[in-house]
Amino acid sequence: MKSLWDDAEAEALVAAYAEAGVGRDLALRVYTTRLLGSDPRLVLHGGGNTSLKTVETDLFGDEVAVLRVKGSGWDMARIEPAGLPAVRLALLRRLIAREAVSDADMVNAQRLALLDAGAPNPSVEALLHAVLAPRYVDHTHADAVLALTDQPDGEARALDLWGDRMAVIPYVMPGFALAKAVAEAEIGDAEGLILMKHGAFTVGEDARESYERMIEMVTLAEEEIGRIAPIPAVALPRRIMAPAEAAPILRGVLGCAGGAPWVLAFRGGEDVLEFVNGEDLPRYAQAGVTTPDYVIRTKRTPLITPPADADNPTAFREGTETALQTYIAAYHDYFARHAADAAEPKRERDPLPRVVLVPGLGLLAVGRNAGEAAIVADLAECALGVIRAAETVGRFAPIGEAETFAVEYWSLEQAKLGRAARPALAGRVAVVTGGASGIGAATARALAAEGAEIAILDRDLAGAEATAAAIGGAALALRCDVTDGEEIAFAFARIVEAFGGLDIVVSNAGAAWQGRIGEVDEATLDASFALNFFAHQRVAQRAVRVMRAQGTGGVLLFNASKQALDPGPEFGPYGLAKAATIALMRQYAIDYGADGIRSNAVNTDRVRTGIYAEGMLEARAEARGLSVADYLAGANLLKREVTVDDVARAFVALAKAEKTTGAIFPVDGGNIAAAPR
Repeated sequence: MKSLWDDAEAEALVAAYAEAGVGRDLALRVYTTRLLGSDPRLVLHGGGNTSLKTVETDLFGDEVAVLRVKGSGWDMARIEPAGLPAVRLALLRRLIAREAVSDADMVNAQRLALLDAGAPNPSVEALLHAVLAPRYVDHTHADAVLALTDQPDGEARALDLWGDRMAVIPYVMPGFALAKAVAEAEIGDAEGLILMKHGAFTVGEDARESYERMIEMVTLAEEEIGRIAPIPAVALPRRIMAPAEAAPILRGVLGCAGGAPWVLAFRGGEDVLEFVNGEDLPRYAQAGVTTPDYVIRTKRTPLITPPADADNPTAFREGTETALQTYIAAYHDYFARHAADAAEPKRERDPLPRVVLVPGLGLLAVGRNAGEAAIVADLAECALGVIRAAETVGRFAPIGEAETFAVEYWSLEQAKLGRAARPALAGRVAVVTGGASGIGAATARALAAEGAEIAILDRDLAGAEATAAAIGGAALALRCDVTDGEEIAFAFARIVEAFGGLDIVVSNAGAAWQGRIGEVDEATLDASFALNFFAHQRVAQRAVRVMRAQGTGGVLLFNASKQALDPGPEFGPYGLAKAATIALMRQYAIDYGADGIRSNAVNTDRVRTGIYAEGMLEARAEARGLSVADYLAGANLLKREVTVDDVARAFVALAKAEKTTGAIFPVDGGNIAAAPR
């Protein structure tokens, strides 16, 4: 591990913050915090923290000794000065002097000690930072340190490696108890702490000293481990499923057991495969968490499934169902054993795994949304690396079950998960074709606003990417010509790899062709049917395969047209294909209703989109003998123009309509001629 300190970068940041009234010491604290946070071998997803002891002026003009410590919710890699709230140091040290403090009292006292009442909560490790005398303190969960301390003889290894340079502290649960233990330990002039089975602290009188000490101490651990040894592998089936084949099965099994949709994130690199294919996988993978900080995200142990045998998918599903039921029963027992001994009542979390290991395939992380699943995947992949390193130098032996339970059900850790109500479509994966603009883009945005994960398909990749960027989060943009079956297959495989499956398909892509039906050439009809009918069939057919593999239902939504029911003059090439799509929608409702798959259509009329480009709008108005304004709004009963957002809301409504299938939903301002009869 190398120091990333750069004098020019550091001074540039100091100068930039000076213009905003931020002093040099705090600016350098921000700089080195970002350096630590940018290296996943040291810090991942909110883990770790840093601090600075300094003097600031309070509201009354008095100079006060404060601890600037990382605030809850801030990412070290992108931290700003506001992410290091100022806490009165004297009050923190008075708190440490007490014999015992409850979690609630500790949090309350730390908030009362803030100079700014609107600042974020100080880190749960704030008291430990206050105990240590040096001005700068850094804390990480460095992979190499964990690999050496997560050992049966980890304390002896730590003493041999770091000697007197680092004080070695036996495992104590984070929070007040750990701060108290450090306060009572004989640290002397040590350069930091090794917290057994937890992580490392380093200290310094300036930002660079504390930061580079961390780099040096972690480097010593990396050198001690050396080259990671290979893991002996088990025999695997001749053919292993692709992620796009296995993930829907797993997602469906989890959904049926958990009563809610889940999003999956897949990892299958060489290191992951070597880990999950190991012959001793049940021992080292289920020994526990590499650091207690991870348990709230990853649970204590992963689920291990049978190999994903491509020649026997039924055995994979049944074996996974059996393994999951065993996992759930074990989690209930784990909770009951330790909740009985807890000082205060505990409420059991859902018993489902958050990490699934599939021999031959890789790792799948489980989350209530794509962001959560990605975090779990990162933490799990990091943990696999720590365990492999630990097994290289000895035997992986993390904190015990009781200690893990204490952290998993610690109120201060539970607060990290949040308890906000879930949006209506949270955890559901929606695919929108023709999503680069118009109705497709509006529908993608509307579904995302309801919590769905979004995949946008369009021939216009730049437009699809713009829609995805506007949505944000994990929205996925893929170039796909829906008249090409191979491109559809590739796109759906990518979607399933990204999210684990799919639940909602809005088959929206289309274009309009005109012509008097008795005179139109076959090429025009072929082009219209290729996009306005056969593309819908290919998309729906591919979607149904995934939905049936999941076994949790789903919904197909087709963008039809009033032309299917109220054909206009010289619009046969378009209207005939749309009429066929209405029939297609109803056939899917009939054939797959027993699988819980709903199929519905939205019939629109005269919506200002790209379909009316290149004079099409004017031509249709002329064919009806109307002005453009009257064509768009004056011809319907409500005398109102229908917009893309109106259509998007209809698609969302049908996505939520759990007991509606085979229906045509008109969004046309009132067109009696187009009403089904």
